[in-house]
Amino acid sequence: METILSSHSLHPILNPKASISKNLLLPSQQPRPASLFLSKPITCTPNKPTSQLVKPSLAEPRNWFVHAQQGLAALAISLALNFSPVLYTGNAIASEFDVINEGPPKESYVVDDANVLSRVTKSDLKRLLSDLESRKNFHINFITVRKLTSKADAFEYADQVLERWYPTLEEGSNKGIVVLVTSQKEGAVTGGPAFVQAVGENILDATVTENLPVLATEEKYNEAVYSSAKRLVAAIDGLPDPGGPQVKDNKRESNFKSREETEEKRGQFSLVVGGLLVIAFVVPMAQYYAYVSKK
Repeated sequence: METILSSHSLHPILNPKASISKNLLLPSQQPRPASLFLSKPITCTPNKPTSQLVKPSLAEPRNWFVHAQQGLAALAISLALNFSPVLYTGNAIASEFDVINEGPPKESYVVDDANVLSRVTKSDLKRLLSDLESRKNFHINFITVRKLTSKADAFEYADQVLERWYPTLEEGSNKGIVVLVTSQKEGAVTGGPAFVQAVGENILDATVTENLPVLATEEKYNEAVYSSAKRLVAAIDGLPDPGGPQVKDNKRESNFKSREETEEKRGQFSLVVGGLLVIAFVVPMAQYYAYVSKK
């Protein structure tokens, strides 16, 4: 069985005629091998519009501009929140009105809206004031608030609470209201005619000017409330006045310097500034001179 092979399909070594004939040709007439045409890989990519090729170069400035706009907007909002006046709306002014609308406490004698009184103080107040009410039929309520936004001072707010909680003369005659405003470090005491007569004007004024503001300034809110309660109860019971806290005379040393100290500091400051100015001018010139001389 014979196998017929084409001469074109044989390797040049097996086909010497073909290789000799190719070698006899001039270099310019010799056919180029197929590998030369395939020396560079041919890649086919789909045609893209020119706008997509330019898009990445334009995206950078656009993204930078968007980030700049967002940064400026955030800065504007921050400045508006920091420097704009605070508008007390909704929950911002709800606490003092809630105290009025909720009425007097039923199970205690304290409305601690400012959240500055401890459990021990509340328990001591309840024991002291419940004993007074059972013996003398006088009822005293203590109220703490952080800040007043609807009234000018604590006295107006205390009168408003008394009128809302006990609208008739019969209900409010033997009632007393003590208000402590923690942010303003002030307080007020008010009540019905029978309460004011039983306590006396002197003790009322002393409680407002001594117990409440002095101890509140030192942020001793528990002591301010409880000492005021003991002073009012002692006055109703006809006992000697326990007195209020001693006002501390905090003499602060003057922060102002004498004339001699000021002149001395001024001279030192002038020397420092002069030395810095000399360094700022001389050093760059010396560097420049050294640079030029090397050339």
